Amino acid sequence: MKRKLVWMAVVSLFAVCSLVLPALAADKLTMGEKSFVKEAASGGMMEVELGQMAKERGKSQEVKDFAQRMLTDHGKANDELKSVVGNRVKLPTKLELKHKATVERLSKASADEFDRKYAEAMVKDHKKDVEKFTKESKKVKDPELKGWIEKTLPVLEQHLQHAKDMAHKLGVSEK
Repeated sequence: MKRKLVWMAVVSLFAVCSLVLPALAADKLTMGEKSFVKEAASGGMMEVELGQMAKERGKSQEVKDFAQRMLTDHGKANDELKSVVGNRVKLPTKLELKHKATVERLSKASADEFDRKYAEAMVKDHKKDVEKFTKESKKVKDPELKGWIEKTLPVLEQHLQHAKDMAHKLGVSEK
């Protein structure tokens, strides 16, 4: 009788663990996923900040239109990322140093060179973003984060194409 009770307890414990542990694991993000989330959040904040700057300082309509799209799309993606990660990751409130350096560099551009430098920065940044998101889409295990990446990647690919078109119209060579 005791043996039967012990056996039932072990089986019950196993059953509970097999249901609870995956749910708990799904609530955790790996260090790599957390690092990606923080970088994506900082990059998104930079896109919004540069978009605002370009709306104010840009001379060409192409730059102003692209800047508005950055404000809208990256603002939305940033909000969605916050929702996806919840309290699993402490999102940055300030730009990472590399993103801050880009903002500072563009803020110092003269009025005559701003549009070209902005277009150049947007091509370069979106190339990196598409590459990083593509790579992460294959590695990330968290289903919510993976879904956000897969939803965001096509938008980033569109941004890259629009940035290239903008750069071409402004006579900026792609690097």
